[in-house]
Amino acid sequence: MNIPPELTFEVLVRLPLKSLARFRSMCKEWKLVIDSEFFRDCFMSHNSSSVSWSIIQTRPHKLTLEIVGHHGCKTWGLTRSPGSLVGFFADTTIKRLRVLACTDGLVLIYTETSYGTPMHYVGNPLFQEWCPIPLPSYFYLQSVERIRNHQRFNDSALVIKMQSGAVVSYKVVWLFPRNSTTIDFLIYSSDTGMWEARIATCLHSSFWFSHHKPIALNGILHWLCNFSTSFVAYDFYGGHDDYACHIISFPDCEKDDDQLRRFRRTLSTSDGSIVYFNEFGENGNRRLRVWRLVKYTGGPEAWQLFWEVSLASVIELGIDYFPVVMHPLKSEIIYLWSRNKKGMVLFNLRTNVFSLHKESEDETKCMDGCTLSFNRCSEYMETIHNYGGPNYLLASQYVLPRWLHRLPRPQPS
Repeated sequence: MNIPPELTFEVLVRLPLKSLARFRSMCKEWKLVIDSEFFRDCFMSHNSSSVSWSIIQTRPHKLTLEIVGHHGCKTWGLTRSPGSLVGFFADTTIKRLRVLACTDGLVLIYTETSYGTPMHYVGNPLFQEWCPIPLPSYFYLQSVERIRNHQRFNDSALVIKMQSGAVVSYKVVWLFPRNSTTIDFLIYSSDTGMWEARIATCLHSSFWFSHHKPIALNGILHWLCNFSTSFVAYDFYGGHDDYACHIISFPDCEKDDDQLRRFRRTLSTSDGSIVYFNEFGENGNRRLRVWRLVKYTGGPEAWQLFWEVSLASVIELGIDYFPVVMHPLKSEIIYLWSRNKKGMVLFNLRTNVFSLHKESEDETKCMDGCTLSFNRCSEYMETIHNYGGPNYLLASQYVLPRWLHRLPRPQPS
């Protein structure tokens, strides 16, 4: 029985990516259809706001990096959360393993064999593809020892280049503050399979870096600092005339706003932008403000205020909370952790509707249609709530891409 190509297309485009990955390897004709740009564009237009993702902790950790998972979305059709699918299998005995960074479906991990040999890998856990990252040929012995002694974990990062919804390139970044005004970047590129040394200028670089994990977005890394009203950004895929870092002031760094601010400053990502949010109290009113970063400059034009809402509906129920992250695709949904209710509050800024999801309860559906699951979230939230300092990256997001992609690898020379 011959199935008309039009019908085949209509059936395939409505399947989740998990099924497409399997069907793609079963039939040459189906593979040609699925690999076409037209099919990819149609699929992504049908699944523009549904994706599996995780809220992950920001400390050096083993494979249990996920504290909140979202699965069961239409795009991927996963029956488990993304974090539970992260696994690593090696031919030799692994003595130590740490997840150093994860973004756009890729993961950077550190392993140490039973012989004490340190190794780094970048991988796509869903397809179990892993690429070893060689140490730079000019790496000093003391630098290897610092890696082995777990002193380089906060200085490791991963940035991604996306094209039409798929990962086409990645870079592994190591940071070495040189003095108070410059920093050394060691950058491994999947395009070349080579390391590049780059010196960038940045005021007070020894304080900016090594204290917090960065947030990666659109090939740019963003770092917080404990003592400053600004944060640092550096574009690893953009052109650099002077190799200078961008120093961006928070929108509430004026004295009046700073005194009204309730929480420590943190960053999140949503709908393709860096966002900053906080609660401000004035004349007995408590309002949540959310800004979107629109320009990488130091002035007030860097930010756009796109939400300012009353928190009366949450406060009336006696919910003691602090903000955690924004939804990665739906910029009207913010995640708040309630200490007294021991659960995650999902608050829709557009409708003022919220829902409370407790870790002690069974998995439940949340506002984006995904199933919500927890993994020792309460324990982690209590830990970071007691952490001192005016700025802190509370959590970050591990978001699966909206299209199939294989792990980029260097082209053979």
